[in-house]
Amino acid sequence: MTGWRLDHVQLAIPPGAEQRCDAFYVGLLGFTVLDKPPVLAERGGRWYRRDDAELHLGVEADFRPARKAHPALAVFDYDHLVARCTAAGVEVRVNDEIPGTVRCHVDDPVGNRLELIDARTIR
Repeated sequence: MTGWRLDHVQLAIPPGAEQRCDAFYVGLLGFTVLDKPPVLAERGGRWYRRDDAELHLGVEADFRPARKAHPALAVFDYDHLVARCTAAGVEVRVNDEIPGTVRCHVDDPVGNRLELIDARTIR
């Protein structure tokens, strides 16, 4: 077999931030929580999945949010998701630097940057 696919993206979170992240990733973005293997669950953090996108949040004692590095999530319900974020008080930073691509950036509750891309505009 040849070829690659991305299995997951991991972001860091500070200790004790799982509930705040659940509210954002599950409650707002529509991810579901995945069970972590017991040995990994002991470390804290979360694993999430929505459709083909999987995000892992790992606890770091010396946490610093990812402000430049970020996952880019292609979503088919882009307009609805952006409206949900705005209604929830999440700052939505529209970015039109790539001609023809509709996208924005938002931050999760601990300051990690996420890019949301309207999947209908990806070439």
